[in-house]
Amino acid sequence: MHIDDEALTQSGMNAQENGRILIIGCGALAREILAIIEANGWSHLDLHCLPAILHNTPDKIPDAVAAAVSRHRAAYSDIFVAYADCGTGGLLQRRCAELGVGMIAGPHCYSFFEGNDTFAARDEMTAFYLTDFLVRQFDAFVTKPLGLDRHPELRDMYFGNYTKLVYQAQVDDPDLTTKAQACAEKLGLQFERRFTGYGDLEAALRDV
Repeated sequence: MHIDDEALTQSGMNAQENGRILIIGCGALAREILAIIEANGWSHLDLHCLPAILHNTPDKIPDAVAAAVSRHRAAYSDIFVAYADCGTGGLLQRRCAELGVGMIAGPHCYSFFEGNDTFAARDEMTAFYLTDFLVRQFDAFVTKPLGLDRHPELRDMYFGNYTKLVYQAQVDDPDLTTKAQACAEKLGLQFERRFTGYGDLEAALRDV
């Protein structure tokens, strides 16, 4: 399957409606979820992704998830939401409970990729995180929304209180590491790479 990061950012990805259980996920997780499904031979799972750019307006995520659940519920025996809280302030968790669907535990993908317990123990208040997807879509999620392409002098205003950029690598790709290092340089931050793999995401999908 061809996966286009720009399409995942702006439009998401529609389910094929072949399986019994639907995963409604963030477009930023599409590659990882599909890789996990393929590696485990889980033919009972389908994936429908919402636009990843919703993370720039997290208050819209609960309604978007609820609309997707309503649209697809009749075609599946069960639905699981592949989002964590993702900046919704608990609203997504409450909406999923109302809808009777499960979701991934944790505050955000940075936490469940590293493992929620491990991430919480680090208590890194001055770290800025990127995943594989966000490295590839750095301009769409960081440079352009913050206006750094037009006003680079704003960099220190946004990132002056950060000390490092932590790249959480889901796959071992030297090209992505080089791009992540370039992102750190653009932001004037120290660079750290952590190979997380899929963290708690795979376990969450295994329990669906």
